Amino acid sequence: MSDNTLDKLHARFDPEAARGMDEVFQFHFSDAGDYHLVVRDATLDVQEGVHEEPSISLRLSTATLKGVMNGEISGMNAFMSGKLKATGNVMLATELGKLFPYG
Repeated sequence: MSDNTLDKLHARFDPEAARGMDEVFQFHFSDAGDYHLVVRDATLDVQEGVHEEPSISLRLSTATLKGVMNGEISGMNAFMSGKLKATGNVMLATELGKLFPYG
């Protein structure tokens, strides 16, 4: 994953949406390796690598993540079409749009 993508995550992060949360979003990118986002009470920490106990694990390409984050494809459509695979607390995937609003 490029540093630019990470910068965009930080820039789009809505701390108010994350108030009271304590979750780890693990991303396994087919084209960019593993990263995890630690969302803890209105803060965001992005780390490279695999977290030992993620709340949710997502397998996808960076292009799919970009499409979901930009609103070009819904997370549900990505999941149903096989572009996104999720394990763990899959309902957390629906929170990504609130945590990283577009526009």
